[in-house]
Amino acid sequence: MINFIKKALGLGTSVSYADLVSNGAVIIDVRTKGEYLSGHIKEAINIPLDQLNNSLPKLKKDQSIITCCASGIRSASGKSILKANGFINVYNGGGWTSLQRKLNKAN
Repeated sequence: MINFIKKALGLGTSVSYADLVSNGAVIIDVRTKGEYLSGHIKEAINIPLDQLNNSLPKLKKDQSIITCCASGIRSASGKSILKANGFINVYNGGGWTSLQRKLNKAN
């Protein structure tokens, strides 16, 4: 059951987020502005989930995008919104602190 949930959220995959970032991927933090200001990944762009649809024209459809949030739920929704709008290389990075650890561990 837990593996099904992880797969549905796009978590637990063998994606190297550090490799994606080093190859030009952008990290989009879909938390609220207040949450973002309380701590975030240095390179991350804050686009709250409720503003993502309006921000699509600012993003490149051919660029790899990693979504993150507090736990992985909103980032999964963000990934779904992007995929539904023609973005191809979209990854759910899950919670931002976990994603940050993965990025730091690779360096």
